[in-house]
Amino acid sequence: MSTTDPVTFWDDVYAARPAATDPRPNARLTETVTGLPPGDALDLGCGEGGDTLWLAGQGWRVTAVDVSAVAVERLTGLARSRGLGGRVSAAQHDLRDSFPQGAYDLVSAHYLHTPLDLDRAAVLRSAAHALRAGGRLLVVDHGSTAPWSWNQDPALRHPDPRQVAAGIGLDPLTWTVERADSPRRTATGPDGRTAEVTDHVLLIRRTALS
Repeated sequence: MSTTDPVTFWDDVYAARPAATDPRPNARLTETVTGLPPGDALDLGCGEGGDTLWLAGQGWRVTAVDVSAVAVERLTGLARSRGLGGRVSAAQHDLRDSFPQGAYDLVSAHYLHTPLDLDRAAVLRSAAHALRAGGRLLVVDHGSTAPWSWNQDPALRHPDPRQVAAGIGLDPLTWTVERADSPRRTATGPDGRTAEVTDHVLLIRRTALS
């Protein structure tokens, strides 16, 4: 794995982009969460905050973390400008070293991919254990490579949702897989281009406290 510092790498990625003024939520989040009673949510790898801002606007209390200080600063400013600062707590956090404290009704991990060293299965396992009884872990991964992706490696392999679930290794007596599929959608990239992409969607519900 690369020894590049993750903070430097992702700060450079975000600094190279114009700051988003109206980041949009991910489609798999809105279709999953709409209709659920608001509670406490954790947004892992929040980026510039489209998911966090949408959740807060729906009444959720959101803890948003990202390894990039640039992304966190931008999200904090957007939350304040929209009057959502009281519902959003954004912090720089390196998931290689620790996991945010707290208990949550929803943990969202959208496109938590990195070319750098990260034990993703361990992070997602910690996320599942951070759920309250009845809470849900939503993991959405790339199932295909978009033309604007930072990773254009032709050898890149996209594990399917069942493989991701197996890698997390949760006790089926405590956690239940509610969804594991690979829908397609039309996505829009940062430069306005569109392309059909595949999402790998995994939704796990904590049915009991172990």
